[in-house]
Amino acid sequence: MRVFVTGATGFVGRALIPRLQRDGHAVVAWVRSPARARSLLGPEVELLRADTAPGALAAAMARSDAVVNLAGEPVIGGRWTAARRAILEDSRITVTEQLVRAMAEATSCPRVLVSGSAVGYYGDRADEQLTEASGGSDDFLARLCRRWESAAQDAERLGTRVVLLRTGVVLGRAGGALAQMLPPFQLGVGGPVGSGTQYLPWIHLHDLVKIIAVTLVDDRYRGPVNGVAPEQATSRSFARALGRALHRPAMLPLPALALKVIVGQAATVLLASQRVDPRVLRELQFAFDFPTVDSALEDIVGGTAVAISPAQSRPEGAGEARYELRVRTVIASPLEETFAFFSKAANLGVITPAAMRFSIQGQAPPMAAGAVIDYRVRVGPLPVHWRTRITAWEPGRRFADFQEMGPYRFWCHEHTFQADGPRTVMEDRVYYTPPLGLVGRLANRVFIRSALRKIFQYRGDVIRLRFGGS
Repeated sequence: MRVFVTGATGFVGRALIPRLQRDGHAVVAWVRSPARARSLLGPEVELLRADTAPGALAAAMARSDAVVNLAGEPVIGGRWTAARRAILEDSRITVTEQLVRAMAEATSCPRVLVSGSAVGYYGDRADEQLTEASGGSDDFLARLCRRWESAAQDAERLGTRVVLLRTGVVLGRAGGALAQMLPPFQLGVGGPVGSGTQYLPWIHLHDLVKIIAVTLVDDRYRGPVNGVAPEQATSRSFARALGRALHRPAMLPLPALALKVIVGQAATVLLASQRVDPRVLRELQFAFDFPTVDSALEDIVGGTAVAISPAQSRPEGAGEARYELRVRTVIASPLEETFAFFSKAANLGVITPAAMRFSIQGQAPPMAAGAVIDYRVRVGPLPVHWRTRITAWEPGRRFADFQEMGPYRFWCHEHTFQADGPRTVMEDRVYYTPPLGLVGRLANRVFIRSALRKIFQYRGDVIRLRFGGS
């Protein structure tokens, strides 16, 4: 299928793209900044500017078999002033109306539209069991969701199957609600929000994109679908599960009044109680990979095993290295396909967390011995210019790159690949030395090791999405 995606560079969109590619779909992304989107999404995604003429959007619809609408500014991101509410409405309702108009003007119409919504549709309902058949509430979020869904449902008159995906709190690495929750929990001062008795509907990011992938091709899905996990959790039980995953206490609550002072009416997102049941997914026997809170949080907090230790067996030319990082990954893809993906410079941004703002400067060169790649990347709070040279190039087996300019005193990254039947065993070895001598060694202990682990764990997530279980 050819799938047209809005919100492609967002938290969910970046996870969805590799999953769609793994299923063999071609992707067209509707984006505001093509340069940024190209860095984040890679060279295989077709890009269409969001400010393009209406005729171009209709033409893109005519060439698409399906549309996934994930557009929408974050609900938690400031007080709900009149201006902020207008932004929330415009980024959801106006964008959806624009898409449906373009579908109506197209010479042929996409067969399916999967459009985002949220469990905010139900409002604060205490311990009432909520299914897709339950009525909506009448607060701001509920009205927003109702109008959002109504705009998408207008596509039904065009003969398009419409799926309204009501998502809960999406849990994943390097973004979403969990990225904001983790710091206090990691310090041992986390705990439930408010009373802790309110129900918190949640879902693992990988299960959410799996739901989208399934609903695109399974005609049984139509209308509202609750995109939440089957295990229901309260704010208190969720906090305890996160504490277990981190091996930290999780006893200190965040009072409702304090939260309201910080974010105003937006606090209702975390204080409302919504006991949501994924009845449609259950009845259609959708297979969750992470059905429990514990399994989801253990996967996100744990993830790919990344070993960092003092450098032992240094390769030729790495004599200056003080530390060595090792990651071994079994990839559910044959050697030729795996090597082709990882040896393409234009794919570097795909496997790099968005917060690092990775971007290649100029044209990405073809990979070969001696090739030089210049890129910009954020290391902690600082943007830096990084230049790397390919020092070893053995197609299908190995390549290595060496930092010529960048934040480290020494950095060499060696990638090796070995066929294992239909799979590939890939091993990464990074030899590095931080700058500034003793200060750098202290920095390595305090935050560099942690940052490197997060980068390679994020890469492990992308590998799972793009190539399947590993």
